[in-house]
Amino acid sequence: MGPPPPRPLSPRALASGRVPCTRRYRTTFPGPNMALLCRVLFAQHRSAQRFFSNGTQILHKSMEAFQSKFFPPLQKAMLPPNCFQGKVAFITGGGTGLGKGMTTLLSSLGAQCVIASRKIDVLKATAEEISSQTGNKVHAVQCDVRDPEMVQNAVSELIKVAGLPDVVINNAAGNFISPTERLSPNGWKTITDIVLNGTAFVTLAIGKQLIKSGKGAAFLAITTIYAESGSGFVVPSASAKAGVEIMNKSLAAEWGRYGMRFNVIQPGPIKTKGAFSRLDPTGAFEKEMIDRIPCGRLGTVEELANLAAFLCSDYASWINGAVIRFDGGEEALISGEFNSLRKVTPEEWDTIEGLIRKTKGS
Repeated sequence: MGPPPPRPLSPRALASGRVPCTRRYRTTFPGPNMALLCRVLFAQHRSAQRFFSNGTQILHKSMEAFQSKFFPPLQKAMLPPNCFQGKVAFITGGGTGLGKGMTTLLSSLGAQCVIASRKIDVLKATAEEISSQTGNKVHAVQCDVRDPEMVQNAVSELIKVAGLPDVVINNAAGNFISPTERLSPNGWKTITDIVLNGTAFVTLAIGKQLIKSGKGAAFLAITTIYAESGSGFVVPSASAKAGVEIMNKSLAAEWGRYGMRFNVIQPGPIKTKGAFSRLDPTGAFEKEMIDRIPCGRLGTVEELANLAAFLCSDYASWINGAVIRFDGGEEALISGEFNSLRKVTPEEWDTIEGLIRKTKGS
């Protein structure tokens, strides 16, 4: 049994010639037949509902979520057991969300993990939880990555309790949604200090120690898909994460001679409590996120952790300077000029084809 037929476009979208639920609103059918085409399609669907007029339950019935059955998330470890045995991993923002997920997987694969963030009580609870689950010691080190002195002290503590790291994951982040004209200088500085300066401080402090000791390591930064495209309403984050990507690609070229690799993951929407509480506090945007993901669902922490572990493992020793998009196809869909035509029904395509064939010179 195949997927249900596509939902018709809304009257508003048809009348305006623009397609909803994309970041880029562009004319769908440019040219002299635009007005005629819109009138025809509008007449066919005068009673059509708005796409998300029935609440969140429609997600489980619509075409956009139907295809998710073809892309079920696997929750088990991808790499073989003990492949990080004898290795040390340092993860910033390791107490919650993605950082906690990556730490859990690396620890289960044999790594001795050291996690860092500002809230030591959260860190200690996470360290104890993961240690009891995996049987490997996880160390908690308090660190505000915005403060270079605290970063230096945290690196010293890292070396003291576990040794120089084989894996460094720059995952500490801060973000919130806001119209850019409402941003204060302090709001801008807070995000860029955590994301860009924090990543730089950690990378420089550890990198210099590695160079001094003649030891290599795999560095990984967690950014976002809009670091490449840009995005309104999260301008400090977009700017800072773009800087993180350029820094990692630059160091991939410069510090490869010291045995260091630098790669980046750009996650799409992955539901974690911390991120969604600031970026989708009401839950109103989640259904629209799913609508623009071709795989029909949000990503999971476990999937990202598997990708991160692979990129930091010896299996990826020839991957350096890479930026991996991990978003279920979201960026590909919203970047294509005509991708929202997926909502056009077969009957509407018949009408469109007839109009096109009548156009002179076709």
